[in-house]
Amino acid sequence: MSADFWAGYLSGAVGIIIGNPLDLVKTRLQAGNIASSPESGTASPSYGFRGHFDRAGTLVKGASAPILGYGALNAILFVTYNRALGLLSEDPSIPSHLFKVWCAGAAGGLATFVVSAPTELVKCRAQVSIGNSSSWSITKNIWRDEGIRGLYHGGGITSVRDAVGYGFYFWSYECSKRTLSSPDDTDRMRAVKVLLCGGLAGIVTWASIFPLDVVKTRVQTQHLHTLPAEGEQRALLQSRLQSTKIGALEIAKRAYQFEGIGVFFKGFGVCSVRAFVVNAVQWAVYEWMMRLLR
Repeated sequence: MSADFWAGYLSGAVGIIIGNPLDLVKTRLQAGNIASSPESGTASPSYGFRGHFDRAGTLVKGASAPILGYGALNAILFVTYNRALGLLSEDPSIPSHLFKVWCAGAAGGLATFVVSAPTELVKCRAQVSIGNSSSWSITKNIWRDEGIRGLYHGGGITSVRDAVGYGFYFWSYECSKRTLSSPDDTDRMRAVKVLLCGGLAGIVTWASIFPLDVVKTRVQTQHLHTLPAEGEQRALLQSRLQSTKIGALEIAKRAYQFEGIGVFFKGFGVCSVRAFVVNAVQWAVYEWMMRLLR
């Protein structure tokens, strides 16, 4: 495997371990009241911090799926980005135009769809579920009820979010790195600047896609019901839930109608703090691993 694959894999796993508690808060703020009926579309959030964060284990809820999946996602992302940038740049010794950097990042984000869609689905459902549902049990239930197609529910908006977001991710990192870097930097100064550039890239990325992420979360957390184990009742309820699922555009329309424009930025403050910390560490780990493996 190439150096960027392993550097991407490790940095992705480390990022999830660090950022999962704040990601849990963000997802619950975005999801609102998942118990609302499909007719009402979206309701005001009903998650109380005291009621649903009563154990330390709650803060790592839904982490197993991202730890396994996001490492692979990050590996695919960095490998695709570097290969795409190589194809777009005529002379590798000359810094690429920032638009090409954005395009290569978007290509990398789109390539992660095969991993990000099911990972995000399982993670979001585990994080907003009330009880002790594990990522594995949620995955088994989805597979049993809907097959592989169920694991890619909300995949369309997830792929758009990833393509746009990762385009700005690499663009903002490269832009800030070119602005802040100097040939006279010491090793310590370079390390600090990598952390700063990575953190800024995380905030810019989420600012560019946060409304999309809110809609994606609500699409993927529709109908978190427990179906009967077997029999006609199970088949009837499953059919009914499938027929009442609504798409991303309708989710967005109803969210705006019932909660206003502010609903698309719920949890952005928490997400920004998480994005800065996680991406600062991710880029530092990635750059360190690349130097080590090369």
